Order: sequence, then structure tokens, then C-alpha cells
Amino acid sequence: MERIAVDSSNVVSVGYEGGTLEVEFNSGIYCYYDVPEYIFEELMASDSKGSYLHQNIKKSYNYEKI
Repeated sequence: MERIAVDSSNVVSVGYEGGTLEVEFNSGIYCYYDVPEYIFEELMASDSKGSYLHQNIKKSYNYEKI
């Protein structure tokens, strides 16, 4: 999956394809599953990618470290 580099202290890049959100953190890459496209769009529009991930994605969607 192609990821887009983002300006964040903890998030390096973000990609989205077919409901899968792939996030590259400084500590590794995680895939979040069954994420609606609007969540990805809100994440990319947010001023703080790390805060948005923590508040809206990490606790709400199944994920795995790859």
C-alpha cells in the first residue's frame, strides 16, 4: 500500500485502501481494519495526526502490527 508522508512527531506516513488504514509510527507499522473512508479523510485533515489516531481510531478498530 502506498503511504503519504505526514507532518507529525509520532506518525511518519499514512495509507488507505479498501477499508484498511496503514499507519507508520516511529515504532513500527500498524494496519487498522474496516475503517470508513471518512475517518481516513478526517485523519488527514486533522492538525494533530497522533491525537486523532488516539481518540478516534486506536480504540475503535481491530489492528495488527506488521
